[in-house]
Amino acid sequence: MNNFILIFVCLFLGLILQNIKQLPQNTHKFLNWIVIYICLPALALYHIPKIKWDNQLLFPIGVAWIGFVISYFFFSFLGKRLGWSRKLTGCLIVCAGLSNTSFLGFPIIEALYGEEGLKTAILVDQPGSFVVLSTLGVLVATIYSKGNLNSFQIAKKIAFFPPFITFCIACLMNVLQFDFYEWGQLLFKSVGSAVTPLALLSVGLQLRFEKRSMHWDFLGLGLFYKLVLTPAIIFFLYVVVLHQHGKDIEVAIMESAMAPMITGCILASTYGLKPRLSSMMIGFGIPISFITLLFWYFVLQYV
Repeated sequence: MNNFILIFVCLFLGLILQNIKQLPQNTHKFLNWIVIYICLPALALYHIPKIKWDNQLLFPIGVAWIGFVISYFFFSFLGKRLGWSRKLTGCLIVCAGLSNTSFLGFPIIEALYGEEGLKTAILVDQPGSFVVLSTLGVLVATIYSKGNLNSFQIAKKIAFFPPFITFCIACLMNVLQFDFYEWGQLLFKSVGSAVTPLALLSVGLQLRFEKRSMHWDFLGLGLFYKLVLTPAIIFFLYVVVLHQHGKDIEVAIMESAMAPMITGCILASTYGLKPRLSSMMIGFGIPISFITLLFWYFVLQYV
C-alpha cells in the first residue's frame, strides 16, 4: 500500500511543481540524469551479484526478453508501414516493451501469491527486466535517437554508458561469487531506492492533460501492447504451447501484464524519444493497469 501511495503522491507533486515559475525548466532532465547515471548503476551492483542461476529460471526470466523483442518487431513494422518518425518508434519500443516488475510488481505479486510468488517476481525483474533495460533498452534508445550513427559509434555509446558498465562489473562479480561488504550493499541499496520517487517526480513535471494532443492514439496503442497483447503472448506461449502450469508461471504472466517500467520511460525521455509520450505511458499506464491486472488474475484462476 505504501508503494501505491508513493506513486500518486510523487506524480501529484510533480504536477504541482509545474506551476512554480522559480523552478528551472530543465529540472526533469536533471532528475533523469540522477536516475540513469547514479541510481540504476547502484541497483545493478546491489542485486545482480546475488542471483543464483538455475535452468528452471528461464521461464520467469524469459518474460522480459520475449516482451521486449516482440515489441521491437511489432512497433518497427508499424513504424515503417505507417511512416512514423524514428523517435516515435523508438519511444514505443522501449516504453511498451518493458514492465514495471519491481516497484509495482513486487507488492501486487506478494499480495496475490505470498512470499513464494515474490521470489519468482524478483527473478522476472533482476535478470529479466533490469538486464533487458541495461542492454537491449540502451541499444534501441541509442539507435533510434541518432539515425546516422554507425555500428562502432553505437557500440561505443553503449560500452561507455554507466549503467551498462556497472552491469558488466556486477555480472563479473556474480561469476566470481563476490559481493560487497555489508556497508557497501546498504549504500547501493539506499541510493538505488531513490529511483522510483525521483523518476515519478520527473514524470509528474512533464505530464500534460491535453485533449487535442497528437499522442493519444499512440498512447492507446502502446498501452494496448503492454497491458493486453504482451501478457496474451506470454500466456499463449507458456500455457498453450509449452503446457507450463503452476504458481511460477502465473506470477510470470502477471508480471508481464504490469504497467510500463518507470525507468524504461525515463531512459526513452533522456534519449529524446518523445518525452511527453514517455511520461503519458507511465502517468496513464499505472492506474489503467490496475483494471487489466484484475482481468488477467481472474483469467489465470480459471485456466
